[in-house]
Amino acid sequence: MTKIDRRILKTQEALKAAIIDLMKEKSFDDITIQDLSDRANVSRGTIYLHYMDKYDLLDKLIETHIDELRVRCAAAADLDFATGSVLWTEYFESHYAFFSTMLASKGAPFFRSRFMEFLVDEFQDEVDNTKGKNEGLNQDLVVNFVAASYVGVVEWWFMNDRPVTYLVLADQLGALLDRICE
Repeated sequence: MTKIDRRILKTQEALKAAIIDLMKEKSFDDITIQDLSDRANVSRGTIYLHYMDKYDLLDKLIETHIDELRVRCAAAADLDFATGSVLWTEYFESHYAFFSTMLASKGAPFFRSRFMEFLVDEFQDEVDNTKGKNEGLNQDLVVNFVAASYVGVVEWWFMNDRPVTYLVLADQLGALLDRICE
């Protein structure tokens, strides 16, 4: 595996931080390459060396976080929902700027739909509609209900400036998931 030059990583991190900062101030559609260049303190040409455009930058940033959530899902595969949820809520907490901006920003509806799509995929194997409380219910309906509920609670948590700790959030989400996905 080839080692990536630290200067490249530093530039990419500066650009990712710049787009998050700018999205706190204005709509994504109103952000220009010049805005990114100024905020990250890099030339416009440097931006184009790393990304095709601002959409490519945002897409790659979103996929980085979705990939990390996927890794955390795999790590939580053998854990109960409450314990597994700690891995996620801890990540939400440590990347507060990204998630709060993506879920609060009118300019980033792609993130919400991408997050929802990811959760539907992850909950697919967790919901059993052949027995228990979910017996006879439509599998897709239940999975989409669980995913939408999860997204909604996470949005609520960020939009209300984290009214409970990430540990309380994890515990309560885990308890709710245990009820629905048993």
